[in-house]
Amino acid sequence: MTMKLYGFWRSLATYRVRTALALKGVEAEEISINLLQGKQFADAYKAVNPQSVVPALVIDEGPPLFQSMAILEYLEETCPDPALLPKDPRGRARVRGLAQIAVADGHPIITPKVRNYLETELHVDEAARNRWCAHWMLKALEGIEGHLAKEPETGRFCHGDAPTLADICLASQVLGAKNYFSCDTSGVPTVMRIFGACMEIDAFDHSQPLKQPDAPRSPAH
Repeated sequence: MTMKLYGFWRSLATYRVRTALALKGVEAEEISINLLQGKQFADAYKAVNPQSVVPALVIDEGPPLFQSMAILEYLEETCPDPALLPKDPRGRARVRGLAQIAVADGHPIITPKVRNYLETELHVDEAARNRWCAHWMLKALEGIEGHLAKEPETGRFCHGDAPTLADICLASQVLGAKNYFSCDTSGVPTVMRIFGACMEIDAFDHSQPLKQPDAPRSPAH
């Protein structure tokens, strides 16, 4: 089986897939689609993903898989070891809920297409645009913190003492908040404790956006 992961170094959604692949020991050739240069709108990539976003995962030259959470679920079903979802239905629902705070509530409204619309159509200047992004990134982390800090299922990681899909999504949100928008995360101590535990695992640490071969030393917004 061969896999090609279309992504970009700074893409938080690609980070999620890259981390899951590493946790499960699955190798994929990564093909960079430079979002900052608009390469996602090229006809060649639109043939892979008509939405012009990353990531996309192509397996054995079959139809591409798209959207990071769908890809993570596919990997969980086809490469179940180590498990990234709990065995019980309630636990799986909790993990998916925590993950969705990041990937459905927090991340979508700071993506390149949203930032570009704010700038080109609404004429929001860069400073205000960055405040917008920082606000919503932090709001998602605060929502996750509200659950983690009070719920007994929280352990070393979001759900118990082994990483799950929730931890992958939490890590992506923290990396975006801190590295891209310089958010003050002192108000989400449980989130940051778990983030620290995640970064002790090579699959999380080595998959970081700023540790990719094509990443610049200092990322632009």
